[in-house]
Amino acid sequence: MAPIEAWGLAGLLLLTAGFCLLQRHLWRACLGLVAFALLMALAWLLLGAPWLALAEALLGALLTGGTLLWTLRGRGALPRLAPVDETPQRARSTAPLRWLLILSWLGLAGIALIWLLGVDALTPPASATTLLAATGVLIMGLGLWAFTIQRHLLRRLLAFNLLGSGVFLLLAGLAGPVAEVRGLILVGLVVALLGSILGAVLLLRLHAQAGQITLSGASPAGSGSGP
Repeated sequence: MAPIEAWGLAGLLLLTAGFCLLQRHLWRACLGLVAFALLMALAWLLLGAPWLALAEALLGALLTGGTLLWTLRGRGALPRLAPVDETPQRARSTAPLRWLLILSWLGLAGIALIWLLGVDALTPPASATTLLAATGVLIMGLGLWAFTIQRHLLRRLLAFNLLGSGVFLLLAGLAGPVAEVRGLILVGLVVALLGSILGAVLLLRLHAQAGQITLSGASPAGSGSGP
């Protein structure tokens, strides 16, 4: 069995990810992402990758989290976003198709794990590495689900970051302490940061010029006042 601290960390990662994705108050959701990134840093320490832990704390918690929190403030000609997401979710008529796609994707991920790990993938994880890889699959599923149902672009950025973190955990779990894979994860953290910055800038421009916070149709942008 995996050590108890690994089980506790896996549970906290899932709870924090769920809070971040379900929270309609955007400031709290962004703080949830910061907390999630700090827990990811602990996961990298548990996996014996201290430099990835440092990169996660710097790139994920400080810079990515700070960028998304900055997005909520608005600056100069860029109006402040409404603090609460009041956009309606996608039509219920499309829900079966979304769930089918998500479950199909998770099923394929499960088949890949069984193919790579054998029957051991069907038993309780025997190590922290295997447990965190399985946790990564669940986080990927949560991120994909949130990305398909959320219309607010900031919440989609949150889902994008969590989906990427799930991929990184899965890669680290399957590859083990391979320097090339961990270097790839570091590149992924940089790409996620740059993608979040670009997405935040585009969101603020869209909000300032068209009054929208979604990609389709009019939305209750509700810009606030103040700097």
